[in-house]
Amino acid sequence: MEWSCIEDAMSDGEKRPEVPSPVADPIRRMGSGASVVLDPTPEVGVEAESGPKLPSSRYKGVVPQPNGRWGAQIYERHQRVWLGTFGDEAEAARVYDVAAQRFRGRDAVTNFKSLSESNDEDAMVLSFLAAHSKAEIVDMLRKHTYHDELQQSKRFHAAGHGMGFGRRRTPSYYGSVRELLFDKVVTPSDVGKLNRLVIPKQYAEKHFPLKAGTAAACEGVLLNFEDATGKMWRFRYSYWNSSQSYVLTKGWIRFVKEKSLKAGDTVSFWRSMGPEQHLFIDRKPRPEKTSCTAKRARPAHAFRLFGVTISELPASGGIGKPAEEKE
Repeated sequence: MEWSCIEDAMSDGEKRPEVPSPVADPIRRMGSGASVVLDPTPEVGVEAESGPKLPSSRYKGVVPQPNGRWGAQIYERHQRVWLGTFGDEAEAARVYDVAAQRFRGRDAVTNFKSLSESNDEDAMVLSFLAAHSKAEIVDMLRKHTYHDELQQSKRFHAAGHGMGFGRRRTPSYYGSVRELLFDKVVTPSDVGKLNRLVIPKQYAEKHFPLKAGTAAACEGVLLNFEDATGKMWRFRYSYWNSSQSYVLTKGWIRFVKEKSLKAGDTVSFWRSMGPEQHLFIDRKPRPEKTSCTAKRARPAHAFRLFGVTISELPASGGIGKPAEEKE
């Protein structure tokens, strides 16, 4: 099972110091139908009026922060997309390179050596990037989970689960021996705007145990699930003291939208029987309500009159007409 602890300071991105931003427009989304959020208040290296001038970075796409950290950013259609903050300048530069390869493709200008399709290792990374949307890659970079996602995909590929990579490989969902953990019929609040799925307590404590009072219980852990298409989903799993419930949160609303999940549908959770203990998720639509059964047709009655057999046909919304049948 893949677990990754979450720092308390992280939300969708790390907390940012309150620094004046040159961008004052409301949040916008790039392109039509795209879902990369353009952050209107990114953590940029803006010089404070009374503070010392911040040093500039020697790397493309990297900006210094007042707290000594380094931010990474990339521009898309003249709008800034924030990629997160990092303690090391070179690390921020590598994050920019990842985004540049996804946003610019072969035309990307990077700080370090560009990925090449002629190299097997690089080809895997390029395939992984192509298998995910820009929004997904940005989300991984902001949450510092990109390398975990990449390594997990490499492990699946190395295990021979398909000829492709990322979403294009044959899903191990069908190729592995799995056990059903539990089914959950989702409620209207599970698929609403709360961005959370409540896990029944008996299943949560049995299959996804969290020790009460620990940092993991308060801050949550990241759980990775693979769906039937081979796509990896990452949710934050934690315990809410306010409602005394176990929940899947961050990433859940995206699953709801992509799978067109509705109240009454069933979400199934599985685990592989192998040593890796991979987790899987599946969605089943709620069964359609059967309509009322049609009334059985009244059997036809026949009688003979003057040597002629007369049959009375069953009525259909009116009086049946007799049919004559000569011998």
